[in-house]
Amino acid sequence: MKKNFAMLGASGFVAPRHMKAINSLGHTLKAACDPYDGVGILDRYFPDCRFFTEVERFDRYLERCRRQGQSEQIDYLSICSPNYLHDAHCRLAIRSGAAAICEKPLVISPWNLDQLSALEEEHQQKVYTVLQLRLHDSVKALKEKLLIQQAQQPKQRTQIELTYITRRGQWYHQSWKGNPNKSGTLAMNIGIHFFDMLLWLFGEVKSQRVHLREDNKVGGVLTLANADVRWLLSIDANDLPAESVAQGNHAYRALKMGDDFFDFSTGFDDLHTKVYKDILAGGGYGIEDARPAIELVHQIRHHELNAIDEEAHPLIFQG
Repeated sequence: MKKNFAMLGASGFVAPRHMKAINSLGHTLKAACDPYDGVGILDRYFPDCRFFTEVERFDRYLERCRRQGQSEQIDYLSICSPNYLHDAHCRLAIRSGAAAICEKPLVISPWNLDQLSALEEEHQQKVYTVLQLRLHDSVKALKEKLLIQQAQQPKQRTQIELTYITRRGQWYHQSWKGNPNKSGTLAMNIGIHFFDMLLWLFGEVKSQRVHLREDNKVGGVLTLANADVRWLLSIDANDLPAESVAQGNHAYRALKMGDDFFDFSTGFDDLHTKVYKDILAGGGYGIEDARPAIELVHQIRHHELNAIDEEAHPLIFQG
């Protein structure tokens, strides 16, 4: 059955992936909203989509649809707005009678998850979050492998190095993404998916330390239930491996696990479609799935910086 979607943050970087997912699965984007009106991408997927630059008018349209009955009701509100607006926009979805499909991070501050949970129960609606790495083929295969290993050797600990480097220009620091109060810091904005992946694969956090915190990079160590992790997140192009640069790649996502090496630099193109398909089939990830990684990044953000030592990620010592 065809579903009606609406979208907040239609001009954002990730919005086209959501539009593509809605379109490819045969559903309708009835309305979109963004204060920036350069959203020609709508013509590619939904040329008849209503568009608003003011959230108040968008809200009014959603309410009108709700009162017109099930055929016009917005079933899902896709949220691609800046991080600090996510919880407010999830509340808008719920109060409009729609389920929310919210980009990462679901919220910046962990306590806002409790408010959303209360609203879910009160309005009998659902808040879904986009944890697309859980649907990445390589990550799913690794999860299955680890489950077998942990069953055979429950006390064995895995040594992990996680590296995520993606080039960002000066614009990044001038945008809301460079404002910690709006983005939740670099660890939240570009790292939340990878922390979620680590917790999903290796279990809950036992302890964590931060060794490096700069405008362009952050790094530290994690002790998880089944692994010890050294991690580095960077938006400094100078940190990209020479091989990646030679191949014309501007992002490097890698997980080293003992002698095994997993490169996640590819395989991201259709993950949002998989997320939508999973939700529409009755699956999807919700508030409690998102909570552990959000709590971890909140700790990282407010954790006292430890002195850099030999346990830190090797890239920290470059230059």
